[in-house]
Amino acid sequence: MALTPETLVNKSLKLVSPPSTYAQLDALVKDPNSSAEDISEVINTDPALVTRLLKVVNSPFYGFPSQINTISRAITIIGTRELTHLVLATSVIDAFKGIPSSLINMTEFWRHSLACAIAAKYLAKECGQRATERYFISGLLQNIGSLVIYQSVPELAREAINSAKFGNEVIYKAEQRILGFDHTDVGQALVKAWRLPHSLEEVVKCHHTPSQSVNFPLEVAVVHIADIIVSSAQLGHSGDSHVPPLDPDAWELLGLDEKVIPDLVKELVQQLDELAKLLT
Repeated sequence: MALTPETLVNKSLKLVSPPSTYAQLDALVKDPNSSAEDISEVINTDPALVTRLLKVVNSPFYGFPSQINTISRAITIIGTRELTHLVLATSVIDAFKGIPSSLINMTEFWRHSLACAIAAKYLAKECGQRATERYFISGLLQNIGSLVIYQSVPELAREAINSAKFGNEVIYKAEQRILGFDHTDVGQALVKAWRLPHSLEEVVKCHHTPSQSVNFPLEVAVVHIADIIVSSAQLGHSGDSHVPPLDPDAWELLGLDEKVIPDLVKELVQQLDELAKLLT
């Protein structure tokens, strides 16, 4: 069987279940006849998920002055979309628990991913975007294809990691040479298989090549810049030992002053460890 992004995803899906709770919630959010009670009912069937979500919404990441004790209250405070995306985040982090530490340190992988998520949400807010929760999930899951590669073809993954590290190249270039495709192609295939939002599919595919974005250029540009800032600050480790090249057009599209970067890095340092402890 030929090695393709789809064959890797099909192999991975035998080990990793799609985020079914998220799928149920997403359907409810899109249903005009559903209520906050319907959403609470679905989440409340998973006590472990409830516990984790309440810890997150009561964390300094949100900074609410009073304690939130129920999912229905959390929905009232942060909204159904935000909570649904948190469910997706926790589901995906839980799904890829079995990758060996000898290949990649998963704590550091998710630390990098969460830093990208926080940075993307911050940059989106600075750009005047209102629904910033989708930027958080896009930043978090941009490298989801890497996990499929690590899980499905670990020896080839190791070869790509070492080749990139010692050959002074970014990892997606090494993957293209060794596999014939890279983690962005695999991530796109997984997002399609899981039937996640089209915007996420485009971010995952184009976050290293934002000029290829067709329908969601701002979202892709935000995640592209977030990844470069996080990689430059060496927050966590995604498997890539080098900072990906910057597309100057992506930065220009954001229309931001470079002076926002020090404040962003400061906020990352303040929020990252606490959020990583709660979600990973």
